[in-house]
Amino acid sequence: MSEMIINTATTARQLLLQQVQAIPEELFDIQPSGFNNTVRWNIGHMVYWMDKYSHLIFNSPPVIPDTYETLFDSGTKPLDWTFAPPSKDAMVEMLTAQLSRLSELTPEMLSEKLSTPFALGPFQFNTSGELLNFILIHEAFHLGTISSQLKVLSSS
Repeated sequence: MSEMIINTATTARQLLLQQVQAIPEELFDIQPSGFNNTVRWNIGHMVYWMDKYSHLIFNSPPVIPDTYETLFDSGTKPLDWTFAPPSKDAMVEMLTAQLSRLSELTPEMLSEKLSTPFALGPFQFNTSGELLNFILIHEAFHLGTISSQLKVLSSS
């Protein structure tokens, strides 16, 4: 089962990278009507979340700049930004680095119990694999949001 999670995570991140690379950067900061964020925010949010919880999955420290938390944590929005966000190229580099880290995962790592169960709202995760699975679901949600934003922007 854990091997399937690793394969799914790798495939999902490859698809995300392909999608992001295909989006012109001039669309990254347009906030379509009906959305409270932008394409850039959604991408940064996915990078931030994967990194934020990677210490529980990979047992390694965060590798993204501290600014990602200020810009892309839950509850943030581009209208509140007081400094420039990372470029498309910088974000693609982060996504690529995270894809490389996924290749370091082993089924045994994902089967390991977390030192303490991790609670996130009404959810509780007991193993690294459960948490990674949730991150993948979370990324799928944001990729869907990006797709919707792009559809709105292309019909404007």
